[in-house]
Amino acid sequence: MGDPAGSIDLIDLAGTAGERCVVRVTGRFEPGVLTGHDILRATLIVSSDKVRDATTLFLLPSDLAEWQSALDGGLGAGSTAVIAGDRGPGIELRVQRNRRVAVRVHETDRFDIVMKVPIRPEWVSDLRQRLARVHQTWPREVLTSSPDVYEWSPDRQR
Repeated sequence: MGDPAGSIDLIDLAGTAGERCVVRVTGRFEPGVLTGHDILRATLIVSSDKVRDATTLFLLPSDLAEWQSALDGGLGAGSTAVIAGDRGPGIELRVQRNRRVAVRVHETDRFDIVMKVPIRPEWVSDLRQRLARVHQTWPREVLTSSPDVYEWSPDRQR
C-alpha cells in the first residue's frame, strides 16, 4: 500500500499484461505554510508495454473530497471518477460492466493513455482503506473561514 519512504499508494491498479497506474502520495506540498499545507504532493506513475512515465500530481482537499464521494457512491458499472482532471495531470476511471475499469491518465501536451484493468469485487473497499490511510497520515489542518482567509485548525498536529 505504500513504499518504505513513508508514502501511501492512494490508487494502485494493475492489468494482466503489465499495465499499471499508481497515485503515490508522498507528503504535504508546503508543510507549515497555511496556503499549501493541506495540498498533498503525489507521484502519478503509469506503465504499459508502450510507455513508462512518472509525473508530479498535486491533490487539493477538494480532490480528496470528490474521490471520497465517488467511493461512497460505490463506483458501480457505468460510473466515472476523476482525480485532478481539470488542472494538469489527472486520472479518470470509467467502470465497465465486465468487471473492468478503463483508466485514462492524461497530461496536456505530454501523454494521454487509456488502459483497461480488471477489478476485484473488493476493489472499492481497498480504495477506501487507502484513502483513510492518506487522511490519517496527512489530516486536514487548515480552515478556510472565507475566500482567501486561512487559519490553523485547533486540532492541528504540530
